[in-house]
Amino acid sequence: MTTTLAPVRCLAAWFPDWPVNAWWLAEDQPQTGPVAVIEANRITACSPAARAEGVRCGQRRREAQARCPQLTVVPADPRRDEQMFTPLVVTIEQIVPKIQVVRPGLVAMRTRGPARYYGGEAAAAEAILAQISELGVAGSRAGIADGLFTAEQAAVHADPILVVPPGAAAGYLAPLPVNRLGDAELSELLPRLGMHTLGDFAAMSVGDVRDRFGDRGVRLHALACGRDPREVVPRRLPPEFDRQIDFDPPLALAEQVAFSVQATAEDFVAGLAAQQLVCTELRVILRAEQGEHVERVWLHPGCFDAAAVVDRVRWQLQAAAGNAIGSGLVRVRLEPVATDAIAHHAPGLFGSGTDEKVHHVLSRVQSMLGHEAVVTPAIGGGRGLAERQLMVPWGDRAVLRHPADRPWPGRLPDPLPATVFPQRRRVEVTDADGVRVGVDDRLLLTGIPAQLSVGAAHLQLASWAGPWPVSERGWDAAQATKGCRFQVADVTGGAWLLMLDDQGWWAEGRYD
Repeated sequence: MTTTLAPVRCLAAWFPDWPVNAWWLAEDQPQTGPVAVIEANRITACSPAARAEGVRCGQRRREAQARCPQLTVVPADPRRDEQMFTPLVVTIEQIVPKIQVVRPGLVAMRTRGPARYYGGEAAAAEAILAQISELGVAGSRAGIADGLFTAEQAAVHADPILVVPPGAAAGYLAPLPVNRLGDAELSELLPRLGMHTLGDFAAMSVGDVRDRFGDRGVRLHALACGRDPREVVPRRLPPEFDRQIDFDPPLALAEQVAFSVQATAEDFVAGLAAQQLVCTELRVILRAEQGEHVERVWLHPGCFDAAAVVDRVRWQLQAAAGNAIGSGLVRVRLEPVATDAIAHHAPGLFGSGTDEKVHHVLSRVQSMLGHEAVVTPAIGGGRGLAERQLMVPWGDRAVLRHPADRPWPGRLPDPLPATVFPQRRRVEVTDADGVRVGVDDRLLLTGIPAQLSVGAAHLQLASWAGPWPVSERGWDAAQATKGCRFQVADVTGGAWLLMLDDQGWWAEGRYD
């Protein structure tokens, strides 16, 4: 005989249109005006002001903007939603421990403890909503019912609190539409079968539901009947990995700070290792005696050990000394921004070979000469070759002034030259008779390129391609570029990227 446990009495706290609220909080914008969050060109959340103008979830962007021309459209960002929701979760946990984050904008908890402490379920909900309102988040609601699903539906209809009496979950859910189950397939199929409400679906026998819809249908049928079997699973608080050291009296020398922070760095790395983690992205926060505050996020090509952490603290202090910091240092704080499983950074059976040696040598040179003494190349966005190449300090993430994933009409396609000259080199391109080759007004060559002269070297050309007209920054006389690009290959196997402008022929790069 199988015994079905009664649903747990739950309280669900819901924050309508949370993606919009998260954007307001992240951008420090006033929580007014028509705002909509868009994903895949459809509205997924909108503010009350936008709804008043006829904007609805599911609309296409063009339709929403036609209804509300002043609509502010922002892209969906799940990471932003989660980051902005964390402070609210921490605030609720100060009132009621052991809460479950169902999704950003919705939390659930068992009501037994809070009801006893605050003198009733409604009183507990009032305390939670009052605390949330102090954080500047308006419009939050709370639903209390048997089971998580019913409590969530009650929160949607709350004003601002709705309590479904014990044992009344099925009756409360019966008139709600079947799309509240959150299953797109059943939401489309059930109305075609004549079942438009949860009550209609609940009236089916469990056997018929299993035969027609399988185990998934049985689970959703239990929700429609008010028999939600799910337990509230409190979120598991992550271990505290941050480390901090205070100096009294303040320290003025970078070497003194580096020596003093050594033990803290070792404890920081050991704390992560105890959880089988390593730090790949580190935030170092420095605070000085007169209130100066310097914060920076450091990256590592592998993972941080204690020595690497100490190096970053020293480099950051050396860069800030006399500039952003003018007094003695009183505090150093270490925070892991990104972590990874330690197994991903363990050496293989025969070690990591050349990569490990290269990393050790470069890190050692960097620690002796300074952070920017060892750099690696990176390719960014843009049209010109010189503006696309960047030199990034070893271990740092490349910060691209011009993102490479944006459209750059007219840029040189791959493959790019292996060697890009910092300054264009003067060259000459002539035909078989030694006459300089040019381009007329119709972009037709005045001769067939046969020879390339680079300094004292004269190379016979085997093939060529072009011209490709280039016209950039015509509004900026200092950076304007106008001419034609060519690609040529000489008989020795070398290939060159050339530019012809009003001043003559130039070599921009070489394909090695």
